[in-house]
Amino acid sequence: MPKTVIFYKTAEGKCPVRNFLDSLPGKAAQKIVWVLKLLEDIEMIPATYFKKLSGTEEIWECRIQHGSNTYRIFCFFDSYATIVLTHAFQKKSLKTPIREIEKAESYRRDYLSRREKSE
Repeated sequence: MPKTVIFYKTAEGKCPVRNFLDSLPGKAAQKIVWVLKLLEDIEMIPATYFKKLSGTEEIWECRIQHGSNTYRIFCFFDSYATIVLTHAFQKKSLKTPIREIEKAESYRRDYLSRREKSE
């Protein structure tokens, strides 16, 4: 079953993932878009590109390697077929920064809260 990938927007209308993609060199952005297309098209996404972060509120990470750069996009499932991308960053250490995980969890709570209010 195909999935839909959507970009989280803050209450102010800012889109962290779009802003991140816009800041990257063309080839890096193209690689990330290619991996995001895999998320939509492939039923079982290889762990090389996509895995759940342990100890989180259902936060997943999309993993992208481009040259010597490592990028992460955090996301969550809104439904079985909808993946919401919260934000992205360039990973510069082996351990994922706690502040990035906390940001993804905060964006998830905000998204779900605003979605419930609009229903």
